[in-house]
Order: sequence, then structure tokens, then C-alpha cells
Amino acid sequence: MRRSLVARLWQSLIVVAVVTTISFFIVHAAPGDPFAYDNPLITPAVRAQLRAQYAYDKPIGEQFARYVGNVARGHLGYSVTRQQYVSVALAEAIPRTLALTGLALGLSLVLGVAVGVTQAARRGGWFDRVSSGTLLVLYSLPDFWGALMALLIFAQLWRLFPAGGMVEEAVHDYLAPWPAFVDRLRHLALPVASFTLMTVAGIARYQRAAMLEVLPADFVRTARAKGVPEHDIIWRHALRTALTPMITLLGVLFPALLGGALFIEKVFQWPGMGWLAANAILSRDYDLVTATVIVGSVMVIIGNLLADLLQAAVDPRVRG
Repeated sequence: MRRSLVARLWQSLIVVAVVTTISFFIVHAAPGDPFAYDNPLITPAVRAQLRAQYAYDKPIGEQFARYVGNVARGHLGYSVTRQQYVSVALAEAIPRTLALTGLALGLSLVLGVAVGVTQAARRGGWFDRVSSGTLLVLYSLPDFWGALMALLIFAQLWRLFPAGGMVEEAVHDYLAPWPAFVDRLRHLALPVASFTLMTVAGIARYQRAAMLEVLPADFVRTARAKGVPEHDIIWRHALRTALTPMITLLGVLFPALLGGALFIEKVFQWPGMGWLAANAILSRDYDLVTATVIVGSVMVIIGNLLADLLQAAVDPRVRG
């Protein structure tokens, strides 16, 4: 197992290096640069001076060498639009994205597993049919459309939740601890709910299929023959075995949530990594765009490594 883990770590380093190279050249191949915007107050001479200051007038190979050097020093380059090192901007944004996606993933797993197990236990019943149809509709909705509809209904029409941001900027610093906590929860509600609805349908269908494979097993029939209550058979014995494939699914869900973060955070103005990446793309902030791609790839690799470790922890066959 240790040898396999070391091999995976080496593979991960190679993947990060390849992602860094590809993302750098793709971003720089796009038309324009960070100073290509239309502004009558900035003359061509000033633009040329700015390009020289940030080395955008150098050959692409030299720019790449300079960027690799910055990455090696841990700065990940310099953000032209934010006027700070990219590492500083990401250090502020990543915890916010992890908090948002972590809450959404936790809720999705709890709800998805509960619904999937109940569907399998009552296969063909009214709950199975109604919930399957509802989840299919939710699963078919585009991420950005669902987020926009949630924003329109719950923030604009009914005004139950704030339209965006992390807190009420004007009053949050003056609130007592409990009202300040409630303020953060209200701002989290819509983006977390949108994230959860994006993934709960897939988890429920996956869990339902896993349970339907386990329920006809010999140990389940033996438990029924011994008179074990059906509730205990479903939730204590069958679910324990059917949860093992869900660990593999975690490695797929994590990158999916990171991809959805760009849309959700942009719609709800949540200042996380997705929001940062979306604004960087619009402003052609080369170093910031490349850095968000690199950090995203690292997070995906970490998610897959954790899934492999958890799989080995619960399945002795993998350890061998």
C-alpha cells in the first residue's frame, strides 16, 4: 500500500506539471492581454510600459520560465487586476470555497444516501416513483440556471434570503456574535442549497443501485431468517456494505463541485475561488487564471487520494 501511495504521489506531481504547462500556454494563446482593454485615458505608450513592467513583451518561452520560477517560490505569479501576489488572493478565496463545497457535499451525501436507501427498500412504491422523477428533473437542470432561479425566487420575489455576498457589509461588523452567525448562515443558504441540489440526485441514484445489489445477498436473507427487524437489516447491515462504492464516488464528486463553484459563486457573488477565476478570465489576468487551474487540479488530486485511502481503510482487498 505504501509503495502504491508513493507511486500515486509521483503521478500527481507529473499531472500538476502538465496542467501548469498546458494552462499557461492556453491562457496566453487567447487574444489580448491584461492591458488590452479599451480606455481612452491609457495611451499606447503607457500600455507598452505596463507590458514591459510585467514582462508580457518578452518571448513566450521566457515568460513561461519566469512563471515556473514564481511557482517554485510559492507566489504563483502576480495578479495585475488585484495588485497582489496570486498566493495571497488564493489564500483568502480557497477557505471560502472549501466551506461552501464542504457543506454542500456533506448535505448531499446525507440526503442522497437516505433517499437512495429508502427508494431501494420501497422499490416500485409511490415514494420510489415520485422521488425518482423529482430527482431526475433536478439532475437535468443546468447548474447556472438552477442558481439563477433560486436567486430570482428566494431573494428577489420572496426576499427570504440575501441576494449575494458573504455578509451584510454595512452592518455585520456591528452585530453581536449570534446575529452575526445568523447573518452568515442566511448568506450561505442559497449557494449551499443550489450546490446540494446539483449533486443529491446523482448520489441517490448511485446509492439506490448499490442497495439493490446488496439486498438479495445471502447475509441479508440469513438476517431475515433469524428474525432481525427489517429496519435493522436495511440501515445497519445492508447499508454498511452498500456504502463502500460511495467512497469511490467521492473522488468524482469533488472535481464536479469545484467546476460548479465557478457558476454558483459568480451568481451569488460568493468571493471564493470560482468567483476569483471568473473575474480573472474576464479581465485576462494571466497569472491568476493559471493559478486557479493549478489549485483546482491539486484539489482534484487530493480528493482522489483521500478516496483511495478511505477505500483501502474499509476494504481489505484493496489493502492487499
